[in-house]
Amino acid sequence: MRDTLVLNASFEPLSTVSLNRAVVLVLQDKAVVEQAHPELRMRGAEVDIPAPRVIRLCRYVRVPFRRQAPWSRRGVLVRDRHRCAYCGRRATTVDHVVPRAQGGQDSWLNTVASCAEDNHRKAARTPEQAGMPLLRRPFEPTPADAMLLALGTEDFEALPQWLVQPAA
Repeated sequence: MRDTLVLNASFEPLSTVSLNRAVVLVLQDKAVVEQAHPELRMRGAEVDIPAPRVIRLCRYVRVPFRRQAPWSRRGVLVRDRHRCAYCGRRATTVDHVVPRAQGGQDSWLNTVASCAEDNHRKAARTPEQAGMPLLRRPFEPTPADAMLLALGTEDFEALPQWLVQPAA
């Protein structure tokens, strides 16, 4: 299922919605298409529109200020693009830099994506104790960064350059 990025009227990322929901918002004149998928079209009896990749709401929606993106295992894997922080291969698990056995918490700065083999080899030790240096340091994404990263690599790279800002 393809996700569509929803921008506020001020061009700030708000959320992602399903392709069907995005089409409904456009057809109800609640949103306009800012970018469409190049080869996908949505067709109906009286409708033929390009499938939206990015839509912008016509009216501004006030959103409560959110300082940080909520932590989740899926979020860590998406942030690290499913690449192991120790070897660079495909990651399927999340590893704690400071293990929970040593008081480590579930947080953006203490967790990295890891392949099962490296996660098992590191066990309940820090990377220094295990002799396994990190290829890249964990960082805390902003809520907007987390939303953009959740779109996936192919959709993320196809977004307009003015929307994509390099992550820390």
